[in-house]
Amino acid sequence: MKALIVNRIGDFGLSLGIFAIFFVFGAVDYSTVFATSPHLASTSRMVFQLFSMEFDILAAEVIGFFLFVGAVGKSAQIGLHT
Repeated sequence: MKALIVNRIGDFGLSLGIFAIFFVFGAVDYSTVFATSPHLASTSRMVFQLFSMEFDILAAEVIGFFLFVGAVGKSAQIGLHT
């Protein structure tokens, strides 16, 4: 049961990372993302609002975090191991 829950957390993180890539770059194929990433790496920002607090974060950091959560959850590394 624990492995199933950890795997679902990894799936959710990976899905959010892929959705964020599509939201920022407009595509999910490698050639488009790698061609446009130098231009958008430092300029593209995402604004989140959580409990009346607003967070302005670089899109590359959000994408990297969600893909990292997906990798940690799928391979059951420290933080999401049981």
